[in-house]
Amino acid sequence: MKRFTSGSIFVALLLLAAIVVASAPKKYGKDLTLTTATPIKEIMASPEKFNGKRVLVEGKVVDVCSKMGCWMKIDGGEGVEPMTIKVDDGVIVFPVEAKGKVARAEGIVSVKTMTQEELIAQAKHEAEVNKKSFDPATIKGPKVTVQIKGEGAVIEE
Repeated sequence: MKRFTSGSIFVALLLLAAIVVASAPKKYGKDLTLTTATPIKEIMASPEKFNGKRVLVEGKVVDVCSKMGCWMKIDGGEGVEPMTIKVDDGVIVFPVEAKGKVARAEGIVSVKTMTQEELIAQAKHEAEVNKKSFDPATIKGPKVTVQIKGEGAVIEE
C-alpha cells in the first residue's frame, strides 16, 4: 500500500482548489440581484413594455468591444438580434475572451429611436474598433434600438 505524505496531500488539495477557482464564473460589476432571466426574445418583441425596467438576461456572448470592453452582445436566439449590454467606459471591462461563453447580465432596458446620422456614427465606430470595412450607404434610419445599461454580469469560465 502506498503512503501519502502531508506534502503530497497538500499539493493535491492545492491542485483541486486551482481547478475549482479556474472553472468558477467570473463576476463583473455589481452583484446580480435578480434570479429569473427574461428571454431576450421577449424583450425585443415588446421593448416599450421593458423600457426603464431592470432585467436579467442570459445567453452566449457573440461579440465584445475589442477596444475598451465597454459592451458585449448576448445571443437573442434564432431570428432575434443580439442584446447589447453597454456599460460606462472603464467601470466594467468585459474581456474579449468572453466570446462563446455563457453570460448572465443585469441592468436597465433602454429603448431609443436613433437617427440615421446616429446609426452611421455608431456603425463607423464599431467598424473602426473591430477593424472592419464600413459603407455608410448600407445604414438606414431612423431605427428603434434596444440595449441594457449593464450594472453587473457573470461570465462562465
